[in-house]
Amino acid sequence: MRCVAWVMLALLLGACVSRDAFVSPSAERTDAGNWKIEKVADRVTGKPVASALLTTVASNATAQPPMNAMMQLTCFGDKPLVRFSFDFKIGSDKNSILGYRFDEKPGHDNVESRILIGYTVIVIEDQGEVYRFVQELGSSSTLVVRIRSLNAGRTIADFKLDGAQAAIEAGFAGCPVVPPPPPPPEKKRKRKQS
Repeated sequence: MRCVAWVMLALLLGACVSRDAFVSPSAERTDAGNWKIEKVADRVTGKPVASALLTTVASNATAQPPMNAMMQLTCFGDKPLVRFSFDFKIGSDKNSILGYRFDEKPGHDNVESRILIGYTVIVIEDQGEVYRFVQELGSSSTLVVRIRSLNAGRTIADFKLDGAQAAIEAGFAGCPVVPPPPPPPEKKRKRKQS
């Protein structure tokens, strides 16, 4: 009985310790339209860490019934990234293709992205791709995300984007999204004179 009491006391004291936004209700959370914005200080660096989250229901050709999906705008290693996570496997990095479309604008297929180990998360982290995505996100009201995979079928998630501009500003506060640098100019080859 004493052992159980000590374990309970340790668990209660452990619950008082400050944790990161995803594990603690102590994070500062606000709403912006459909988005949840979380702000917390990194416990190692002391720097603020912000994240904008948007949830929806996603469907997959091989997973029944539809399950949850989430889009996140955040910084990782001082660089902006867009993260999509699902409650089911979406494929593997070598055999999956990400595509998306905002409103009735032209869609983007075969987007530079990667699927993380665990096969439920796909990220857009290429600076040019993140910039293009965010430019359209800020002026749109809907987003459809589609992942085609040889081993996990087709995944579809529809997001309602109310509050997107505030989410962009909050999620990328620590790592502003900027246009990619222009490609270096090609060097002209000198012709050999005979």
